[in-house]
Amino acid sequence: MYVVNVAEELIMRRTKEDAQKTYDAILDAAVAHFSQRGVANTSLEDIAESANVTRGAIYWHFKNKGEIFDSIHERFYQPLAALLLEDIETSHNDPLQQLHDICVKLLLDFTLDLKKRQAAALFMFGCHYSGDLEKYWDKHHKKKEDSLKIFSRYFEKAKKDGRLPASASPEILTLSIRCYMKGIISEYLNDVENFNLEKNAEPLIAQFFSNIK
Repeated sequence: MYVVNVAEELIMRRTKEDAQKTYDAILDAAVAHFSQRGVANTSLEDIAESANVTRGAIYWHFKNKGEIFDSIHERFYQPLAALLLEDIETSHNDPLQQLHDICVKLLLDFTLDLKKRQAAALFMFGCHYSGDLEKYWDKHHKKKEDSLKIFSRYFEKAKKDGRLPASASPEILTLSIRCYMKGIISEYLNDVENFNLEKNAEPLIAQFFSNIK
């Protein structure tokens, strides 16, 4: 009985692992196509061929392209939110330096992860929340706003600690770093070969913070 249970466990584990590999392959193929051609111009056949799976395998995991798009968004934003939440809860004697460091890390992550670059390009340049994607707008917008609220907490802590003047607005500073980061990422994604983000991430972020202290 014990041997049978172990064998069943191994089969179930392998089945789950295979299912996860198929799921990841579908998302990897989809984000590559979506970021280059847009969601509307990508077919399930395109995704299946690139992922080396059947359309049936896609339908096992997703009902349609909208669900694939939503899952790409979740895979992109969930680790970001988790990273920020973990970092903001970490004790640090200088919240502005802490935010400086996490911003540099977020930028450098783009230089290391092609799928992250593709997802960012999709949501920044190639994503139109219309048709089948319209229903995801509110959900995705809320996730983005929730991430920004975490950024605001760094400035709130800095102001409370006296590292920002009493007149400083955490809301405006959050909007400012959002626009600044988005601008850097946009420039990088538009010219990955020539924009040396690995070299310039730290001095660019340092320049921003030098103007608010």
